[in-house]
Amino acid sequence: MRREIRLTVNGKSHKLEVDLHRSLAEVLRNELKLTGVKYGCGTGECGACTVLVDGEPKLSCLTLAVAADGKEITTIEGLSEDGKLHPLQEAFIEHGAIQCGYCTPGMILCAKTLLDENAKPTEEDVRQYLRGNLCRCTGYVQVVEAVLAAAEEMRG
Repeated sequence: MRREIRLTVNGKSHKLEVDLHRSLAEVLRNELKLTGVKYGCGTGECGACTVLVDGEPKLSCLTLAVAADGKEITTIEGLSEDGKLHPLQEAFIEHGAIQCGYCTPGMILCAKTLLDENAKPTEEDVRQYLRGNLCRCTGYVQVVEAVLAAAEEMRG
């Protein structure tokens, strides 16, 4: 069975007809060609598929597309403005927090949620917010440093 849904993704409205069993990750990647949404484990364990749904981090591999009907979705592609990277994206680059890059979009989106809620996070705050995002490359030190640096830059 299929159903029509409406999504606002990175500020753009979309009307799509989707199979009821399709995940939001599948629809974002395959229908809207937003390949910054990574499909990792498919079981909600790695965090690579994290997107923001109405400002909250959600695992898009576990979220049915039909459950996102009428919602505002932000993917990593939606963070940059006018060709300028978000401070978190810049900090991840500057601090070597991007290696293979597979986990990076989910980590950045979770970190954005943290910084939206807490302009002065501690190292422990960052580690707690990113606990659902697995990375095999960085060892997390550079990731934490990048988030803290971005927080400082965003404060002015």
